[in-house]
Amino acid sequence: MKQILVVDDSATMRRMVMASLRGLTEVSFDEASSGLEAIEYLAMSSIDLMILDLNMPDMHGLEVLKFVRGQEKYQTIPIIILTTRGDESSRGAAIAAGASRYLTKPFDPGKLAEEANDLLQDGEI
Repeated sequence: MKQILVVDDSATMRRMVMASLRGLTEVSFDEASSGLEAIEYLAMSSIDLMILDLNMPDMHGLEVLKFVRGQEKYQTIPIIILTTRGDESSRGAAIAAGASRYLTKPFDPGKLAEEANDLLQDGEI
């Protein structure tokens, strides 16, 4: 069973993301409502994919991304950035920091499921 961690400060958005991915086989979900909660979760559990918002109140998603990529233990976890920030500087910064994919909200549920499935199957970052 593959484990997906959905990190977003909006409970509604977390539910929408998980609903979009329910069609994937052999997956289970956990949620984090903040960047700090996501990092705490990683310290206690292993995941196969993270879906991460950038705009969060306690710790920006880019900081979370940089932290995860800076830890040898987590460097190969695929991370999809899912954010309202569609500007090229945000996209470029996230990709440079190690994001596997970058999608913007509002998102296409089929596209998110396709990207998540590809990353889970390939194991690529």
